[in-house]
Amino acid sequence: MKAPVAPAPDAPVFRTRITELFGIRHPVLGGGLMWLSDARYVAALVNAGAMAFMTPRSYPDLAAFRQALRDCAEQTQGRPFGVNLTQSRRASENAWMHAWIDLALEQGVRHFETVGPSPGALFDRIHARGGIVIHKSAFVEHALKAQEAGADAVALVGTEAGGHPGTNELPAFVLGALALPRLRVPLALGGGIGSGRQLAAALALGADAVLMGTRFLVCDEVWAHDDYKRHLAAQPAESSTLALRSTGNPWRVLHNATVRETRRMESAGANQYADFGTLATGRLGRDRGYAEGDWDTGLLSMGPAVGFADAVEPVHRVMDRLMADAMQGSVRLAALMSAAGA
Repeated sequence: MKAPVAPAPDAPVFRTRITELFGIRHPVLGGGLMWLSDARYVAALVNAGAMAFMTPRSYPDLAAFRQALRDCAEQTQGRPFGVNLTQSRRASENAWMHAWIDLALEQGVRHFETVGPSPGALFDRIHARGGIVIHKSAFVEHALKAQEAGADAVALVGTEAGGHPGTNELPAFVLGALALPRLRVPLALGGGIGSGRQLAAALALGADAVLMGTRFLVCDEVWAHDDYKRHLAAQPAESSTLALRSTGNPWRVLHNATVRETRRMESAGANQYADFGTLATGRLGRDRGYAEGDWDTGLLSMGPAVGFADAVEPVHRVMDRLMADAMQGSVRLAALMSAAGA
């Protein structure tokens, strides 16, 4: 069998329904990372051929979000980028949702990632201005409901996903295999994915892209403290754990002193977020972990894909390695088919 011919630098290695939908070179989506998905990080992923989504909840007001959108547009030099819209279970936390959508649309954004219940109204508002939406969920049934409500694509995240993966305990590849026969729209898979071989496996399964977050936490363009990133680069996959199980809304994070304290509180009867006080707030991790490099304080979102994050380096190097490994994986699959006489 002949060795594969390397594609031109700007040519897509894999062409899928999601690369076509978002106009990107590579079937990789950088999911919205609370506090971290700012203009610099999102632009770095976009410029490396992926799609990424800014998180308006990370900004104190609409003016700051507007400036971040403008900064990202300048840094991507006209390449499209996205915005994450996460609906909270608490209605009071969603007061700016429509304003975020309208502001993003006014600034030229047309790609959105939505999360949360009853997203149909968001789809309608986005579609009315020519936008497209990928809806992220942890259950196959929720993905099917989003499809019927008008989602242009769906993302399914397994229990391995960093942050709030939901209460479904199924892994990403099981969810994908179950969902694909029932889906019409393109599918991305997320949760524990940090290598090109996993990307090749997801495409072989039938998915159109992978959704990644943890793998990029150690990248230069992430504003978090270098001490924090160096600590992550030394962590095995097993350092990812689920915290706050008793609340019914578990949080996959870095195992640290705060996790140990919340587990002590759970054993004493704590079972609601309010019971844990400041320990269960994302701002504690932002202010101590991300800003100061104190990786032992705060619940810090992180999945087992940290096992692949072995060096602090630029986004484009991670993407180059990811795609090279994915191509090797696909070549191996093709060779196996050839050996079997397929």
